[in-house]
Amino acid sequence: MNTAFQIGWSEADITPAADKQIELSGQYYRRLATGIHSRLKTVAVVFASGSEQAVMVSLDLVNSPAEFQQKVRGAVKAREPEIQVEKLFLNAVHTHNGPAAAGAGLFREWLPELENTYTGDEYGDWITPIIADNVVRAWRNRRPGGVARALGFARTGHCRRAVYSNGTAEMYGDTARRDFIGMEAGEDSGVDMLFTCGADGTPTGMLLNAACPAQVMEATYEVSSDFAGAARERLKQEYGENFHMIYQISPAGCQSPRDLVRHCVGEPDFWHADGVEVMAERLAEAVRSARLEAIDYAPVFRHVARRVKLPRRRVSYPDYIQAVAGLERLTALLPEREAFAGFCREVKANEQLPGRPGPYDSKLHHFVLIRNARAVIDRYEMQDANPAVEFDLNAVRIGEVAIANNPFELYLEFGQIIKARSRAAQTLLVQLSGGSFGYLPGPAAEKLGGYGGLVINGHVGSDGGYLLADVTADCINQLFAED
Repeated sequence: MNTAFQIGWSEADITPAADKQIELSGQYYRRLATGIHSRLKTVAVVFASGSEQAVMVSLDLVNSPAEFQQKVRGAVKAREPEIQVEKLFLNAVHTHNGPAAAGAGLFREWLPELENTYTGDEYGDWITPIIADNVVRAWRNRRPGGVARALGFARTGHCRRAVYSNGTAEMYGDTARRDFIGMEAGEDSGVDMLFTCGADGTPTGMLLNAACPAQVMEATYEVSSDFAGAARERLKQEYGENFHMIYQISPAGCQSPRDLVRHCVGEPDFWHADGVEVMAERLAEAVRSARLEAIDYAPVFRHVARRVKLPRRRVSYPDYIQAVAGLERLTALLPEREAFAGFCREVKANEQLPGRPGPYDSKLHHFVLIRNARAVIDRYEMQDANPAVEFDLNAVRIGEVAIANNPFELYLEFGQIIKARSRAAQTLLVQLSGGSFGYLPGPAAEKLGGYGGLVINGHVGSDGGYLLADVTADCINQLFAED
């Protein structure tokens, strides 16, 4: 058995074939791609020493559903039995400019079927062997090497939930309103890095971890890996074509690339392609200016995979009754199908407004309110039979660095709790990894409401968030307990 610490990298293209239309995932309305801004990739890294392994796979997609991860694990196991697939986990960069990898998408019952277009399941089936083959290549590319941690800083994510004096909040809300009283949360400018190096000290790749989803292009109609892909390409220019980068989103459910307070003074609005290059350069500069710690060629390496159960966020009986009454009132005013047609017309009209950057859909539209009421009713009717959410938590120690994942758009505050409690010198937390269970908001968002804070926007609430923070910090600290 080879006990030397080994590292292997590989990447592959997962841009859909040009012979089909590409439906972009991530918005409440249908977008058919008009072109390709940048190609989509999957990047895999393998860490191995003796019987211990960790396999991390990034996807330039909106999310990584749990059922899709299981499909990938099965394909990898069939190709290479030596890989411990329970220690393989996916993460998504959360671009809204690639296809879904599973499912049919939002509101598809109201939309006509499209010919010659990938469904989510078809695209997932198409990329599964590509991803699995790429993982196996990374496994077979293993060579002795080391790791070096570093910390940089970049202006990336900003809170995107505006709070008003009437006790409400709104994602991307108008901060010029007289009743605007502040942003709901802070932001995190830290960029955590873990470099990998060959036996001769040559950099071979890195994990780049920042609290911002790759969503500059989210309202456009082009396939794009967004600033995550652009930063990856810039780092290849710095370190060579064989240098690989995995972009990981630290907890950032309440964050976006846009500064809603300064109104984009002196910078792009971060809704268009020019913002992609600015954000990529900020990350590249953070990497250039960071001071690397010494390379560790024999790091302590431990990995624990644990099944975690969290309480499902519940709908109260009064809220259920209110939703039933609200649905009756809303559909009496305007039937659901007509409301949806109006919603689509409004989106298209907003897209044509001069200088309107996005988002183009209103989360307060009559149709969305109908769907919200239906979702509250559905949650109430299923929550007793399905009272918990389960997922695979992976916690990894590599030297003085800890890495831990979760399947949520996790609000910033929970990431801060975990990082502060962690015994690791640096802690890289990875959201939208190994599943896709929606937003996990803090108590302020639950109280203030608005998109991202509603019970229907995610499966777990703030009580579960605090439990997740406890479990994650405990798992990390157990990896350091023997020192």
